[in-house]
Amino acid sequence: MQTENRFSKINPGIQIVFIIVAGLLLAAIGGIGYVYAFESRHAETIYPGVSVAGVDLSGLTEEEAREKLENTLTYPEQGKILFIYGDKRWLYAPQQLGFSLDAAQSARQAFAVGREGSLSENLSVQMTAAQHGINLAPVVQYDQRQAYAVLQTLASQVDTPVVEAALSLNGTDVVITPGQVGCQVDLDATLKALDELLYGQREGAVPLVVVEQQPQIMDATAAGEFAQQILSEALVLSLPEGNQSAGPWRIEPEDLAKLIVIERQDNGASAEYQVSVNQQAMSNYLSSLAPVVHTEPVNARFIFNDDTRQLDLLQPMVVGQDLNIPASLEAINTALGAGEHTVTLVLDAIDPPVKDDATAESLGITELVSTETSYFYGSDPGRVQNITLASQAYHGLLVAPGETFSMASYLTDISLENGYAEAPIIYGNETIQGVGGGVCQVSTTLFRTAFYGGFPIVERHAHAYRVGYYEQTAGGSRNPNLAGLDATVYFPLVDLKFVNDTPYWLLMETYVYGYSLTWKFYSTSDGRTVEWNTTGITDIVEPPEPIYRENPDLPTGTIEQVDWPVEGATVIINRTVYKNGEVYFTDSFRTDYVPWGAIYEYGPGTEIPQ
Repeated sequence: MQTENRFSKINPGIQIVFIIVAGLLLAAIGGIGYVYAFESRHAETIYPGVSVAGVDLSGLTEEEAREKLENTLTYPEQGKILFIYGDKRWLYAPQQLGFSLDAAQSARQAFAVGREGSLSENLSVQMTAAQHGINLAPVVQYDQRQAYAVLQTLASQVDTPVVEAALSLNGTDVVITPGQVGCQVDLDATLKALDELLYGQREGAVPLVVVEQQPQIMDATAAGEFAQQILSEALVLSLPEGNQSAGPWRIEPEDLAKLIVIERQDNGASAEYQVSVNQQAMSNYLSSLAPVVHTEPVNARFIFNDDTRQLDLLQPMVVGQDLNIPASLEAINTALGAGEHTVTLVLDAIDPPVKDDATAESLGITELVSTETSYFYGSDPGRVQNITLASQAYHGLLVAPGETFSMASYLTDISLENGYAEAPIIYGNETIQGVGGGVCQVSTTLFRTAFYGGFPIVERHAHAYRVGYYEQTAGGSRNPNLAGLDATVYFPLVDLKFVNDTPYWLLMETYVYGYSLTWKFYSTSDGRTVEWNTTGITDIVEPPEPIYRENPDLPTGTIEQVDWPVEGATVIINRTVYKNGEVYFTDSFRTDYVPWGAIYEYGPGTEIPQ
């Protein structure tokens, strides 16, 4: 019995499908086998086509890959990084900058290629690596702190501080120091450029990023030249033309330098030096000149015309002057700024209270309110000359309402140069010849005029002993009741002062006729009258024994009396001043005259009387 071929009876289409399926199964079984064999072969090695930084690691174990990378990749150790600034160069290896290769981690990453995804993903990566290659970047270690430290070292060689120009004085020398542009490495910007090279595993040059800092004052030459110009010669200060009352004054460069100030002035982003005169110091200097420059204004002088009852101008007023310190300071600043060294100081005129056009009505002068005459018969010509000259200092003089009048303030220096002669004066414990003898006749007359006029006396000094001149009357006789009504002056230590305590100006006139001095007060009466009394001469003390002394200029046998004895005594004068019948004030003047001894001089070999 013949067996039938069953397969032949199967439909041809089905047979084809069967054959295809069978082929696929066989192929799959073969592929699986291949994959299995491939994976088995590379179970401990890196897949083909995998490289790091161009180094092929195919078929190598991690350890082998590490060793190969260490032996092959030399960039971190042998690479070259060149830092540049101007003509300066610094060469470093990346490793010196904190950059190093991590070969173990790089090998580990290479081994992981094709092993980290799903089966299909891994197969895809493996096929890509095998067909096209996969090049991994190496794993590196980068310590930026080390690179930063290197850059700081370089910066220390590049950085320069910004220097402002300086200006100073050394005596009269002007010292100018030029400014300097500062340079500073921008560490962060330079580090960024370095990072690009290192991370890119490239060699190359890294220009240092340097920031320039401009000083606010680069050049102080202009200000220095101005200072030098100021100190080039002395500064001369003078009064206006025609006024030579004082000066000129020279401030030499050595002293002028002490008055110069150099100040920095900021103008926002810029600055400059200003050279000028120290305003306070120069003001202080001008203040020292002010007393010398100052002149007091002087009232016009008048005499009262008894007929017209008006004032006749006797002596024109004198305008005073003061130094105007602010204006003078400005003139100095302007002159020096213009390169000039001669400055005219600025003066202010000071008008006196009483000008030439003053009237009797405006001053309240309407009548004679007090007058007194003293006599000095027997005075030598020198004494008369001194009385006349001293009294003229007060003729036509005005005393303001409320003013305390000082006799010393209006008397010029008593000297031969000023016209005074020698005449007897009291000096120490004797009467001698001295310049100005007789001036006390003037002070005594003034004292009595103020005394009888009812004006307050605030300073009066009596003579040491009773002087006969001050007790004389018109007939030449002597009135002892006038004792204690004398007044001595010895300028500037001993003065005579009284107060014009009226609301009116007081005009004084003095007249010398022969051996008399008359003093007049013109004003307006405020109703005051005067009563006075004296204790007379009391507590009399006899003069001491006469003194004899040798004078080599006298011939033998000659004896001359040069001083005369006077009794000592005490006198008290009491005064009551009334105003419109009411007591206005009272005062008292006590005088203690010392006993005065006679003095004789004799020639050598003369027998002295016992």
